[in-house]
Amino acid sequence: MFKTTADPADCEVRSVIRFLNAEKVKPAEIHRQLVEIYGENAMTDGMVRKWVRQFNDGRTNVHDEARSGRPSVVNDGLVAKVNEKIRENRRFTIRMLFDEFPQISKTVLHEIVTNRLNYRKLCSRWVPKMLTDVHKTK
Repeated sequence: MFKTTADPADCEVRSVIRFLNAEKVKPAEIHRQLVEIYGENAMTDGMVRKWVRQFNDGRTNVHDEARSGRPSVVNDGLVAKVNEKIRENRRFTIRMLFDEFPQISKTVLHEIVTNRLNYRKLCSRWVPKMLTDVHKTK
């Protein structure tokens, strides 16, 4: 009996499928061998058949193809502009920022303020997350 390999990379499994398909092994037998070596959660029989079909149609790449996603509106220039507005008035609200940047949602503005700029709400002022003793006395 072979030693099972836990959590294989997808491209590794696809490489095995490509190799066995080139050896003219049937998809059901490929799936049986994958389960034997990689365990039950390696890949379903249907997915093995899909990949065999793609390799037979001429595909050679075993890696995922790049997918298009929604482009991010957050860039360094925008973060700098938001930081500049915050420094002008520390007693701002996300709603006030939204009035300044109407093309950006409030959720994205909140993410910029909290995650990218690391500001936290302290009383009614936004302050940097890491306060020094000098900052605390002021």
